This record gives sequence, C-alpha cells and structure tokens, in this order.
Amino acid sequence: AAAGRWDVVAEIRELMRKRDLKKEPGYSCIEVNNKLHKFTANDTSHPQTEEIYAEMDRLNQKIEDVGYLPDRNLIQHDVGEEKKDDSFSYHSERLAIVYGIISTPCGTPLFITKNLRMCVDCHAMSKFISKIVGRVIVVRDANRFHHFNNGVCSCVDYW
Repeated sequence: AAAGRWDVVAEIRELMRKRDLKKEPGYSCIEVNNKLHKFTANDTSHPQTEEIYAEMDRLNQKIEDVGYLPDRNLIQHDVGEEKKDDSFSYHSERLAIVYGIISTPCGTPLFITKNLRMCVDCHAMSKFISKIVGRVIVVRDANRFHHFNNGVCSCVDYW
C-alpha cells in the first residue's frame, strides 16, 4: 500500500478473505493513575471520548499552523479527499497521546505502547506535538522505542 500498488493490495486482501485470515487490529495503550487505557483507531468507547477528540482537533490545528502536513500517500486510494484528512487524525497512538496530555500534569512524560509499527504520519505528528506541548513522548511500537522530545525523535526518522 505504501508503494501505491493497490492492485496487489486488493489481491492480498482477497486471498486473506478466502482463507479467513484477519489482520490484527492496531491498538495503543497508556497507563494513567495505575489504570491501563487501550485505544484503537477511531475509538469512541472511552468515557472521555468527547474531550479526547476535542483536544485532538485543537492540536491538529496547532500543528498545521506550525507546518505539519499529513502524508496522504499512505491513505487508501479509494477514499474521498475529506476522509483522507480525517483518516490519520484518530489513529490509536494519537488518541493515547492526547488522552495522556489531558489526563496528566503539564510536563509529565507520556509512555505509549503500540502493538504494530507506528505509521510515518503518526511519527511526524508525534514530533510536532512533543514540541508544541513541551512533553517527552515515548512510543514503543512493534520495532523499537521512539523518544520524541522538542520535535525530534531518537530514531532520527529511521525505523
């Protein structure tokens, strides 16, 4: 999909459907006040969903104001333009980060675990958010730890 080979993506999805194979859903977790909070993409099951989405929308505007642009190359080709902008906004790691921001004192580092590899766009967004909110954000994805601090990641954008 990242290479834009949608014909191959469609073939693989069809093969998976025929063999009754399912892709593991992505999720991210954050512990706040000794309680684990788990998020999936576009999750609306959390009791503070309204607050989380409102803060995510506010942060999206702030990071766009300072130069963040979503990487639209990774979005499915058959999705409308408006949906393309929204499709990254509520990935699980973004929701977990925002929940951490609204639920912990300013300056508190955030520690997120993710079961899959972090996408390029969420990686870029995490750098911007770390700078804007003045927080260290650590994301452990399927491959490595990413330490975001003041707009920079410890992986030096190689993962």
